[in-house]
Formats: sequence, structure tokens, C-alpha cells
Amino acid sequence: MPAPVPAPSWVDKPMRWSQLVFTEDDPGRYDPKMWVDFFRRIRSDALNLSAGGYMAFYPTKIRYHYRSKFLGDRDLFGELAGEARRLGMVVVARTDPHAIHDDAAEAHPDWVHVEADGRPRRHWANPRLWVTCALGPYNFEFMTDVHREITSMYKVDGIFSNRWAGHGQCFCRHCQRNFREATGFDLPRTSDPQDPARRAYILWKEKRLFECARLWDAEMRKINPESCFIPNSGGGALSELDMATLGDMVPILFADRQGRRGLTAPWANGKNAKEYRAALGRKPIAGITSVGVEEPYRWKDSVQSSEEIRLWMIDGIAHDLRPWYIKFNAKPYDTRWFRPVEEVYRWAADNERYLRNEQPLARIAIVYSQQTARFYGAEQAGSKVEDHTRGFYQALVESRVPFEMVHDRKLERANVDRFRTLILPNIAALSDEQCRQLESFVERGGSIAATHETSLYDEWGRRRSDFGLARLFGASFAGKLEPRMQNSYLSLDDPKHPLLKGLEGVQRIINGVARVHTRSAVAGKSPITVIPTYPDLPMEDVWPREAKSNIPAVHMNLIGKGRAIFFPFDLDRTFWEVLSPDHLLLLRNAIEWATNEEPVLTVEGPGVLDVSVWRQKASMTVHLVNLTNPLMMKGPIREVYPVGPLRVSFRVPHDTRAGDVRLLVRGVKPAARVQASRVVVDVPTVRIHEVVAVELS
Repeated sequence: MPAPVPAPSWVDKPMRWSQLVFTEDDPGRYDPKMWVDFFRRIRSDALNLSAGGYMAFYPTKIRYHYRSKFLGDRDLFGELAGEARRLGMVVVARTDPHAIHDDAAEAHPDWVHVEADGRPRRHWANPRLWVTCALGPYNFEFMTDVHREITSMYKVDGIFSNRWAGHGQCFCRHCQRNFREATGFDLPRTSDPQDPARRAYILWKEKRLFECARLWDAEMRKINPESCFIPNSGGGALSELDMATLGDMVPILFADRQGRRGLTAPWANGKNAKEYRAALGRKPIAGITSVGVEEPYRWKDSVQSSEEIRLWMIDGIAHDLRPWYIKFNAKPYDTRWFRPVEEVYRWAADNERYLRNEQPLARIAIVYSQQTARFYGAEQAGSKVEDHTRGFYQALVESRVPFEMVHDRKLERANVDRFRTLILPNIAALSDEQCRQLESFVERGGSIAATHETSLYDEWGRRRSDFGLARLFGASFAGKLEPRMQNSYLSLDDPKHPLLKGLEGVQRIINGVARVHTRSAVAGKSPITVIPTYPDLPMEDVWPREAKSNIPAVHMNLIGKGRAIFFPFDLDRTFWEVLSPDHLLLLRNAIEWATNEEPVLTVEGPGVLDVSVWRQKASMTVHLVNLTNPLMMKGPIREVYPVGPLRVSFRVPHDTRAGDVRLLVRGVKPAARVQASRVVVDVPTVRIHEVVAVELS
């Protein structure tokens, strides 16, 4: 892997980003003074602004670089970028290379994406245009010239490219030839990741995109060493590009998940933050918030509800995303979004020193795995991989447990030893080396909590004869997978067991849906056993044929000072689907048993709260984000339900002493007391957000 390039000196400075995406008719029709006044008023310190690619908003001299037909002799990009610089803002140019016009396609047909049947691809939303191939000369030659020109003309701090990584598999002659020369295979015609050609294509495409990103970055730095290329890419397990490589390669990244659509949890932006930070560490990450409605119908000139905008931004801020709003079209038809953005930004500016976080203090982390999504989940990765993570994530949020995320390619000691417990939500595909790293983590005193098929497959999605983590689980694979357990239950056989806290007096609860058959290697009976499937119709036949069994539903193992708990069924995924309170108790108790230490944070009182705990240079903060609202799992928010009073208790770092305590949103000193190494604070109420800040000495 190429050595990392030094980060430009500016990347850690911006804390509040603005983005304006020009439309073709903006020149001469929008009010630049209004935007400059808005940037100043909200105390924004960085601007991402449309420059070129599909459409140029500056006087380009590159042939086939289409200019806005309304541009005339103006320089739309240069004018507003200059005003932003006079405000002291960082300026990053936006390019979009995913489409071209007829003249470019006729002159360079090899720039166009080709379908599997050999047809050049028209644009899905605008049939007058052509979709480009991301892996051939259009990106590697034409867009390299565009990026050189923008950097030369404006000395921009960076270039951020949207939709640069392609839209599906391309069959153009360049892709066919380059793939064959690199791998010896013809382009795959199947999506099965166990097909050698498909597996090779996944890795080849990723390598080719990283080559393109490095090329653009290098060419820009030749002109301006203080600039860099910033790819619009990344995220969690379903991300196309490997986040571990991306995190090592870039000095800054932008999390481009702009809002909720469909049934998206209100904590999703915080999850974005944790996934990106798992790859980038302490490098700066901005979290993009659309001020419009994010649904597949693409209402790009819409305006989202004010509370929805606030909550999305604030949950990102609570987990260390630097806020970034995006406005499509510089001629706003509806300005209702101005106020919530201004209020969030001005509060963030006033409290900037408490938002320059240095270290999260959480002791628990969820592992996520792109290789599991690619080579085990494939086209079903959403349900087979991501839904397991969502289930555990929801359980931890409801339990008010601060936690982080860890990329499975970053399991080195330096990355994981600050945690007591690592959660493996159906991390099915793990290499022998990754299994060894997890075993070493437990041998050093860490704990793991795992579910379903975790470690049953190698890193390429090939099934093993036994779990790679069988020694930790204290259980072996019994050779059978049960993909659907209809009308099956869990028998709670040891009412005094800590795993069953809160379920005293309950004989059985609903099971999950899918199960791996296991054999226990640890003496003793499982506190939970399986009541196998029995008929659910006709109603007269609904009675268990086996009221009791010896089938373990959980394996619990003590390994020195470490612990391991393994549910061989999809407890986390089923919880995400049905949100059973009993499953929540099992997940919560499992983490408490595995972690086996005094919690970093406890919050007593009503409501659903997403929490985080951070240390800054001379302070620590506890963020309380109130998710309690009607239609919590479905935006936009109709109304916010304030919660409180809350009693917040947290442990200060062992090398510090607690000083003054403040509530940063209310702007007051609360009732607080120090008890040994813990601070206890009474928070009267939380509307959407409150931050308990403690000075440290």
C-alpha cells in the first residue's frame, strides 16, 4: 500500500460546513449577497461549492467540459469562492463526473458506461445524457485535467467528487481489457461472490477506484501542496470501498448520508459517525445533512421539518461529526430551514472547545465487517448482516450505553484495548488472523458477545467445518443451519441467572427466527434452552411437542479474566424486526455480564436517549440526545417530547479531578456532586439535546 501523504494544514480547522450545489440556471438569478450574509451569520467556517465535472460553473478551457448555458462571461464558482475566502472560510470545490452530453459521447464513445448487452447507457433520470464509466479514460484522463484546471485557477483547499465511483458494473472495452489483463478473467455475469470472477471483480474495481483517487490527489498536490482530493465514499458494512484502506489514505472525509428515508432510526447519523471514525480514527469527519426531504422520489427543492433537521445534525454532533448542511439550488423557494441551521451552528460555534473531542470514553464497541457483507451477505447483506448490527445498536441506545464501532480490519491491540467488550453481530466472515486477534483480546482480559453464524466462514465467505472462534464460544458447529424457526420459543431454565434479570417468574419467551445447531464444550446447563418449532395451525394443534429440551440457546464461557457469550441464533436481527422487550432484556443483560465492570455512564429517568461520553483537552462531556417523539422510527418528526428530570452519573478519567459543571444547551450550572471518581448531575429537562460539560484538572 502506498505511504500516506501528509495532511494539508487546514483539514482540522473547519467545524461548521456549508454546501451549495448550483443548478444550471443559477448564474444571474441567485443572490450571492444573501448567501455571504448567511455564511457570516451562522459562523460557518468552510464552504463546499459546485465547480465542474458534469457541468462547469467557471470559464473552463477544457474541450467537452460542458459549461452552464446561463454562465455567459461570469465565473460563478470563482465569485462566491472569493467571498467565502474573504470571510476566512476554507473552500473545497465540488465536482461530479457521472454524466456527459451528446457531443462528448460522440467524440469519445469509450467514456460511456456500457451495459451487459453491449448498449451504451443513457442516464436513468435525464435521458438526454449518458452515464460515464468510472474506471476508464473519462475519470483517469478527462477528469484529471478538470481537477488540474480547478486547482490551478483557484488554488482550492480541496476537491470533493460526488458520484465518481460508477453506477453498476460497466462492460466497456476498457473495463473488459483491463480486468482481463489484471485477473485473467472475463467480466463476471453473476452477482454470486463465490464465483471466482465476481470475487476478483469486487477487489479489482475497488483497487481501480483507489488508483483514481490517488491520481487526482497527487496531481492536485503538484499544483497546490496544501490541497487534497476527498472522495465521496465510505460508511458501514455496506460501503463499496474498503473503509480501512480509505481511512488510512485520506486526511478528511465527509459522511454523505443526508437524512432519514423510510423507516430509518433517529440514531442513524450517530451510527454514521461511529462507522467513519472506526476507519479514520481522530481524523476530522463532517456529517452531511440535507435540508430537504430524503426519499426515493428525489424532491430536491423540498424543505424538511425544522425538528428533523435539528435532530439529524445534533445526533451527528453528539458522536463527533462536524455539521454540514447541503442546499441544492442557490435560489431557495422555502427558507424555513434557515432558522434551525443557524441555531445549531451558532450554538456549536459558542461551544466549540467542548466539541473538539480527543477521545471517546466508551468501553463497549460493535464490530462491523465489510467482508462479511460482500462475501457472505452479498445481495442479502441488508438482512443477513446490517439488520443484526441495527438490532444490537437499538438495544444499546435503549439501554443508554455509550459505545463505539470497530472495523474488523482494525482489530489490532492499539485499536481495541481501550474497550472492555467487543460485540460481533453475526460477523460471519472472519479470517484466521482476525479470529486470532479476537482470541488475543479476550486472553488480555477483554470480552466478546456474538450471535448466530459469527466466524463460521472465512474472509471469502467459505464455510468452515467449525466456528473460527469455537474455543472462545465454548461451543462447536453441529453441522446444521435452521433458516426459519416458525413458532419456536426460549425456555428460561435458571430464573436466578444474571442473564435473565428482569424476567423473573417468566417460563418462556419468543425465540429468534434462524439458528445454528451447536454442541457445548463447557460443563453445565445453559440458562436458556430452545423449544423447537411446532405447528401454528390449525389452532387445535398449537401445542409444543417438546416442552423441554437440552438444546442450548446461549453459550457462556470464562477465559481467564475475559468472558465470551454466544447466542447461536439471530437474537439481534429478530429484535430489530419485532422490537420485543424480552429480547431487549437479553441483549442488555448479555452486555452487562460480558463487560462486568462499573459502567462509565448511567442515566436515570424517562425517555429514549442516545448518549455519548467524550474527553477534550481540559474537559469531558456527556451528550444526551432525546429521541422521544411520535413516529420515532419514521421521519419527519411531528413533535418533540421533552424528557426529564434525569439523573446522570459518570466516571471521570482516572488521571483527572472534576471541576465546574455546566449544561451547555440550557447555559446554566446544574445541581451536581462528586462521589469518589463519579460525578452525579441532575438535569431538569432535555428537549432535543443537552450536554453536561465538566472541567478537568
